[in-house]
Amino acid sequence: QVQLVESGGGLVQAGGSLRLSCAASGRTFSSYAMGWFRQAPGKEREFVSTISRSGDSTYYAASVKGRFTISRDNAKNTEYLQMNSLQPEDTAVYYCAAGLTHTRLSHLYNCWGQGTQVTVPS
Repeated sequence: QVQLVESGGGLVQAGGSLRLSCAASGRTFSSYAMGWFRQAPGKEREFVSTISRSGDSTYYAASVKGRFTISRDNAKNTEYLQMNSLQPEDTAVYYCAAGLTHTRLSHLYNCWGQGTQVTVPS
């Protein structure tokens, strides 16, 4: 398994941008599909985006499509989430996850980071 550490969260005004990073330990990062999920206060964790092992296939939740971009650098063992045009409804703790297939289904990911807070004031 890999250890995952997110960074890049913070407070940003509506319409602003942030880039989240997820650094993975170990030498097997490229064998994992990666995903981003988020959990807002009082809500269940929800799918944001996922990327295949090679990076050639991506999926997005409808709520972020066109605003967020997922990417990965296997040489750096790092996954990214570029978030543009942020809105108050994007406020949540964002988690990166690693699994065997790129999917929207959270239970198919077996490694999770500790999360990073993103806050967009209304």
